Amino acid sequence: MDKKNNIKVYKNEKTTITVNENWCKSCGICIHFCPKKVLVSNEKGFPEAKNIDDCIHCNLCELRCPDFAINVKKNEIAVEHSVNQKGLED
Repeated sequence: MDKKNNIKVYKNEKTTITVNENWCKSCGICIHFCPKKVLVSNEKGFPEAKNIDDCIHCNLCELRCPDFAINVKKNEIAVEHSVNQKGLED
């Protein structure tokens, strides 16, 4: 039996949250433990990152998930550093 690829990706500039709905059993543990209420339950009971901008990357949802169905990644933000042409001064 071939399951559909039910992997939902929620992304903004700072954060990527991935939910594998094939593994998730909609227990709500990730939603309950999120201190910033980033996750809410969708119409099927699966977690959805409704408030992704509030994510503080504590990873409590990921750590508490008994089915390893959620992943939180902090995105690298490219920052340009200006370097003095002279280099280091004594």
